[in-house]
Amino acid sequence: MRAARRAVVRRRLPLPAPDAWALVTDVRNHARWVPLTRIDAAPRLAVGDRFVAVTGPGARRRGWGLHDRMVVERADPPDPTSGSPGRAVYRKLGPVLLGTAEVRVSPAGDGSVLEWSEDVHVRGLPRTLTAWALRPVLGAMLRVVARRVVDELEGSTRGGGGASRR
Repeated sequence: MRAARRAVVRRRLPLPAPDAWALVTDVRNHARWVPLTRIDAAPRLAVGDRFVAVTGPGARRRGWGLHDRMVVERADPPDPTSGSPGRAVYRKLGPVLLGTAEVRVSPAGDGSVLEWSEDVHVRGLPRTLTAWALRPVLGAMLRVVARRVVDELEGSTRGGGGASRR
């Protein structure tokens, strides 16, 4: 991914890398973190599996909104022994959005570091222009997502409910 087109957020998570990986790569959890979004996905996704995120004011109740169809292109979990990060890549298939979303989880002491990036453009319009225009919106969305993940995890460590692992 070219850095100029992608939106990126990094956050330290209070979970060991394998647990953080399981949480953030279960795409059904994204519905809790991504505003106005519903995720239609199987409980466990493997490389080649497809799923749909629907985003918009009516996505959760009425099912209408922007359909973001994706396929899992890569799903390599972190290896705490070697310190290598986990990497999941989701290719966006349209009908409107194309590009990739990527999640990396790296071991970091007794916790981990989440890096989530999006390189997205609009089908049928100039890639350079639409990726540039979408980057600030995606960056804001990723900051909300990262904050919600951390808040959820901190709530669970304080005994306030929090992370649900399916």
